[in-house]
Amino acid sequence: MDIVLLVGSLAIILIGAELFTNGIEWFGHKLNLAEGAVGSVLAAAATAMPETLIPIIAIVGPVLTGSSHPASAEVGVGAILGAPFMLATLAMFITGLAVILFARGGRRGTQMVVNVRVLGRDVGFFIVAYGLAIGAAFLPTPIHWLKWVVAPVLLILYAVYVRAHFTDEPEEGEASELNRLHLTRLRRMQGSGLVDVEMLPHPSGTGTEARTVPRLRIIVAQVLVALALIILGARTFVGAVEHLSTVIGLDGRILALIIAPIATELPEKFNSVIWVRARKDTLAMGNITGAMVFQSCIPTVLGVLFTEWAFTAQSALSFASAGAAFVATILIFGSMLRRGVLSAWSLLIGGPIYVAYVAAALFLPVGAGAGH
Repeated sequence: MDIVLLVGSLAIILIGAELFTNGIEWFGHKLNLAEGAVGSVLAAAATAMPETLIPIIAIVGPVLTGSSHPASAEVGVGAILGAPFMLATLAMFITGLAVILFARGGRRGTQMVVNVRVLGRDVGFFIVAYGLAIGAAFLPTPIHWLKWVVAPVLLILYAVYVRAHFTDEPEEGEASELNRLHLTRLRRMQGSGLVDVEMLPHPSGTGTEARTVPRLRIIVAQVLVALALIILGARTFVGAVEHLSTVIGLDGRILALIIAPIATELPEKFNSVIWVRARKDTLAMGNITGAMVFQSCIPTVLGVLFTEWAFTAQSALSFASAGAAFVATILIFGSMLRRGVLSAWSLLIGGPIYVAYVAAALFLPVGAGAGH
């Protein structure tokens, strides 16, 4: 039964991801937003919701009900630290592998056409924000109160980050590259008040053509349906994985740090694969790097404020995942910032780092949870 749920939930997430990428592109077009705002902020924050629910349930829920338990905090911290690690390693690897496979099929090349300035901004904010969050775990006891300073700084950083993306100028020619909104394919929309006919640039670049343009409310409807499917699929997948992990006796902290993030990061992975297939590389990469910034600024606040959030012998392996995320990010994007280009081959660096860390988490005697 668990296998059926896993396969079914993957199918639901994939359908949701296809609807979401299509709808969020139209949403960005309607609001005249740049690709960075669409991929790094809107898509990243929206698809980060499934993995964000885990630390909220594990940490905030018990605090509000007064039934706080150490194990819940460990699972919550593991989920917080697992998300950036998974994005910086496995998500990068899968995206790079997808680009290489599409290139071998003749659909595109292995060199990615990205906005280096946008991705460089994402990487910079991630390193600063996640560095602050992880640094808070090393504060000596006498100045532990500084965690209450770090938390609002993280929120301010994310607000500055969002503002920077939303003030970017939109790219030209974006409308001609948009595929038809999927919901408008269900039935004829002309005359329904849900679509308009506008003159848009011809895909060939010569002249213009009349094209069906959906109105904002049907775009929003598709995005909301997509998010509902993504969350449903992710929660079902996580539930099935948790049950299987219990059956085989897997440590709950390993589940939170490694297994659950694989499931909850699936929307970002699927979105990015869909976008690189369409050669929309800034959207594909921004969806991952933007999620990394979101995860380093928002869920970490829960850990900083509502758990002990301290580096100890018991929590060493958990916080080592942050080191793995930093190393992968610097190796992957360091060359991009130096040379001004990003190759799919460099994204594969995340794979060996992910495997090495998982091997350590499974075979070293120290648990992968938060310490006390």
